[in-house]
Amino acid sequence: MEYLGHLPQNDSLFEYLRYEIMPQTGADCRCGVRVFGCHSSHTVYIYEDRATSARVVGKFFAGNGGDWSRAERKMYREYDNINEFRQYLGKSHYAARALGCNKNLSCLLVTEYCYGETLDSVIMRALNKHEEKYLYDKLSALGNFLATVHNKSARAIMVDFQKVCNYFCNVVNQLGDLLSGADREYLYKLCRRYRCDFVMYQDQEVLVHGDATPANFFFGDGDYVITFDLERMQRTDRMFDVGRVAGELKHYFLRHTNNKYASEPFIGHFLYEYCGNFPDRMSAFESITARLPFYMGLNLLRISRNSYLPWSYRKSLIEEAKIILYRQGAK
Repeated sequence: MEYLGHLPQNDSLFEYLRYEIMPQTGADCRCGVRVFGCHSSHTVYIYEDRATSARVVGKFFAGNGGDWSRAERKMYREYDNINEFRQYLGKSHYAARALGCNKNLSCLLVTEYCYGETLDSVIMRALNKHEEKYLYDKLSALGNFLATVHNKSARAIMVDFQKVCNYFCNVVNQLGDLLSGADREYLYKLCRRYRCDFVMYQDQEVLVHGDATPANFFFGDGDYVITFDLERMQRTDRMFDVGRVAGELKHYFLRHTNNKYASEPFIGHFLYEYCGNFPDRMSAFESITARLPFYMGLNLLRISRNSYLPWSYRKSLIEEAKIILYRQGAK
């Protein structure tokens, strides 16, 4: 987070924060508002009341020359997503409240500022400081968090796995020069095998976070879990979240240890704890692990799109994804 200065009091944004947003936090902005920048795929700023240090997060969906109507739709969608997601939380779970949105301020969505330690920080503590038990404990809490939302939001509609396969193909198409023509066709072939497997359709749709990456989860004391950034929330297979967490764990440990097996105890623990929220843990575990390879492989491919990663490492992620996606008969 980078300090950028003060928000001018003659700015229309200052008026909006002072009279509509900050009163919800107990602040009135009379002494001014500090502005902080942070890294995000969107233009995101932290606004802090100088007198009380109360903070909110402002996320702008519209930029110069962009599609304003699309930005407005995305702003309202995330606002509605937050309110829907919060209906399914347990007592030890929290999602940052949506405090307001304003289409006239570059399609601005304002949410609560929450405090806690991110999952990526917890993972790095395990890697650098040998605090493995701490990571195990937080993965237990995260498993309970996700299972609670998934199970409470389940409805009697079977998963549309065809839609997930279409997303898989879009990810493959975005890998460009990282893939040879043969690699691309091999991945399409593997996807077709899964597309025809009845196991991938044997669960009900649930509400998923949609972007269950380590930066989007905070941990408080004990089992307290906080989430935010619900722009990609949707109804689909619970494995969309579960497989993403597993894939991220694989990625973090592979990148920092160069050992593709180092993450396995943590992935197994996360899955086991997630399944502990079902009446029959072992039956749930069998169902989850049967579908896991596709979603883990998908997420390694998704991560490999990131151009900030070294080219050679991105290639290794793709190779690992191919191994995970492979199943008997999928040659």
